[in-house]
Amino acid sequence: MPETSGPAERPGRLPAGQRGDWLTGPVLVVGAGLLGTSVGLACRRSGLEVLLSDVSSEHVRTASGMGAGRPLEPGDRPQLVVVAVPPDHVGEAVRAALAAHPGAVVTDVGSVKTGPWQSVREQAGAASYVGGHPMAGSERSGPLAASASLFDGRPWAITPHPESDPAAVEVVEDLVRLCGAVPVWLTPQEHDRAVARTSHVPHLLSVLAAARLAAGPENHLALSGQGVRDVTRVAAGDPRLYSQIVGANADAVLDLLGEVREQLDAVIAAVGAGDRSALEDVLASGVAGTRVIPAKHGGPARPMRSVWVSVPDHPGELARLLADAVASEVNVEDIRIDHDPGRPVGLVELVVEDTRADHLLGSLESRGWETHR
Repeated sequence: MPETSGPAERPGRLPAGQRGDWLTGPVLVVGAGLLGTSVGLACRRSGLEVLLSDVSSEHVRTASGMGAGRPLEPGDRPQLVVVAVPPDHVGEAVRAALAAHPGAVVTDVGSVKTGPWQSVREQAGAASYVGGHPMAGSERSGPLAASASLFDGRPWAITPHPESDPAAVEVVEDLVRLCGAVPVWLTPQEHDRAVARTSHVPHLLSVLAAARLAAGPENHLALSGQGVRDVTRVAAGDPRLYSQIVGANADAVLDLLGEVREQLDAVIAAVGAGDRSALEDVLASGVAGTRVIPAKHGGPARPMRSVWVSVPDHPGELARLLADAVASEVNVEDIRIDHDPGRPVGLVELVVEDTRADHLLGSLESRGWETHR
């Protein structure tokens, strides 16, 4: 369950007097792709010994060359095994790790948690397994895309099952914090419902919106702006990977897709009947959804406002704009750039707290920037 009022309420947590620095290594990373190599780099950053294993010897060579660890050798005895393989193979790899390393704690970084737990629950040593899922990644894949800072400040779900050894849970939490991530405590079932709502179904909806563009005439696509780019960005993900992810979480995804279908039917009916009141109700539900997305650092959402600035598209101008925003003593929460296809100018969107937007507008205008109110 999610952490609410303090560490003592975290599931599977040892009493305060029995805690310490649990993760001492070695750490075996099974799967030297983007996530696995990034885990290795983060562990090496903290001085831990890291062992690497992958069905691709080339991935192991590359990750080793990057400083993420050394190849696993016979006789190595890891304290912790981190399974970082494609979704279809997580359960099998976790079972194999438990069998091959009976004295080790085993975790994984897969995007679905109920399936791996169910696949090992009857296996000897299942108490040493604690699921995990870092909410971090990249549009790139493979070890060359890895970074020791990939997880810094990112949520990382820890999903103990009812039989998880409390000491194993402590080791996994040490890994999460060592990687710079923020632990979020959920049961495996809660995790899968959560990622269906916040990741898997939004990805599918993005895909459906992007698919409408593929057959669009060129003169239609010329009108593409930042809005359509925002909506469709995640649709560019690897279809083979995401078919595995969605397939592994089918029950939770189907429940939410049923709700989406009902709401889509309501939109079709409202548009067809010219019922603006009903349509506004649906649109308002979307506004309400955007307002409950947590702000940075996991805090409550705050009212934000966009400030639009025209920026010449040549070196140094964006840096000058950001420097002027700093000089205005306004914290920029987010930034997006929409290039003007008709002239060498970019329209930069600076997202700031609503109460500071007017001050930023006035300050930038006084420094010669062209803003859009």
